[in-house]
Amino acid sequence: MNATGSILVLGASGYIGQHLTLRLSATGQRVIAASRRLEWLQKQNWPGVTCRYADLAKPETLSALLEGVDTLYYLVHSMGDGADFVKREIQAARHLRDALRAHPVRQIIFLSSLQPPRTSQTSSHLIARQKTADTLREAGVPVTELRAGIIIGAGSAAFEVMRDMVYNLPVLTPPRWVRSRTTPIALENLLTYLTGLKEHPASEHRVFEAAGPEVLSYQQQFERFMAISGRRRPLIPIPFPTRWISVWFLNMITSVPPTMARALIQGLHHDLLADNRALHALIPQTLISFDDAVRATLEDEKHLVNSRDWGYDPLAFSRWRPDYGYYPKQAGYTVKTSASSAALWEIVNQTGGPKGYFFGNVLWKTRAFLDLLVGHRLDKGRPSRAYLKIGDRVDSWKVIVVEPEKELTMLFGMKAPGLGRLSFTLRDEGEQRSLDVRAWWHPHGMPGLLYWLLMFPAHLFIFRGMARNIIRLAEQTPIKQG
Repeated sequence: MNATGSILVLGASGYIGQHLTLRLSATGQRVIAASRRLEWLQKQNWPGVTCRYADLAKPETLSALLEGVDTLYYLVHSMGDGADFVKREIQAARHLRDALRAHPVRQIIFLSSLQPPRTSQTSSHLIARQKTADTLREAGVPVTELRAGIIIGAGSAAFEVMRDMVYNLPVLTPPRWVRSRTTPIALENLLTYLTGLKEHPASEHRVFEAAGPEVLSYQQQFERFMAISGRRRPLIPIPFPTRWISVWFLNMITSVPPTMARALIQGLHHDLLADNRALHALIPQTLISFDDAVRATLEDEKHLVNSRDWGYDPLAFSRWRPDYGYYPKQAGYTVKTSASSAALWEIVNQTGGPKGYFFGNVLWKTRAFLDLLVGHRLDKGRPSRAYLKIGDRVDSWKVIVVEPEKELTMLFGMKAPGLGRLSFTLRDEGEQRSLDVRAWWHPHGMPGLLYWLLMFPAHLFIFRGMARNIIRLAEQTPIKQG
């Protein structure tokens, strides 16, 4: 164990992990950001941060990661990974527990969820959080469990569900949980607590609860959000159980991944009230009001597309609207091949040329014709050069990201309620390469969600065909295979 070692953030590519890693990088200490999404981490270019691959489903990736670590932040969850996420979260915690027994650290800081009385425990999400904490405490390392409820910040899944409901529904008819009370906390306050705990290590297990300055029912939060955003909606609670809320319905009302949204909503029918006194005495700070946190969040969301994913493209920024869904819907297909990265890259760069879009060209032309019917005439053609550059036009698309032999991304230019992009992503996996063809869509309200649902089956069909044909052409190309 190294008392002057580094800080390890497990789950650094997640919502809290991104913000915390950036905050920790400013401390001057050595920070290790770990996630399954290694390439994404590396592209963030966080100053002073070392990016490492870690998969808690693969315990062999953990031991080397723990060497020389002083403080470990555990921010991992699996709510967006399907219905059996509880089993996966417990298994992940067990793998880390076993690795820590062989390679202990000074302290673990685990971001958990507020818990209702044991007698009323019904939410899979809350059960998973508590069982994860219990498992981590078996490692023989002091665990600080920080329990928080609703987090108010751009990208917070709970906040985005509320936001999407207000923006996308003409009448709000939430279940009876809307009268439950909680203590929402601003993201800025939560990050201050998380970073401050590192400076107050414990010699034994402890539990803190993080809260904002107000106790609010969800109905009050909806009403105050509507007042701030200017979106007035009738709010009529209806008495059906939260378990009746289907993934299909959530797909219709929010851009938040539906399995994640459902897991969160199922935990809302309890009062989840934090006792913040002990934590606030240890780490004093000015707590931000709910209203101020919402205002700051809505301001942050105006700049979502000013990011690397969108190539910092000015056209994307000008077309973005703050009421577009924060989380993108996505559809795509991944396939592996023995073709070289160079061959794949050559074929991908032929997009929009004589081969069209490699598959379903009649469907692409039909979609363009629909734009023409509503008076939106699309550009045609592409540059004659072999390899595309940033700013090039490919029919109605605009090239916004070019990383040779890694990624080509184009901005969607057709008429539709939202903003989208299409990415070709290449990965060299040693003996094989993978190609992923994927569309990302930020819907504009209910029309944008309906548009996506209508197009989704066609997307799956088209992208599968595109990926397979690109692979076939790459395997036939005379470029030397890797």
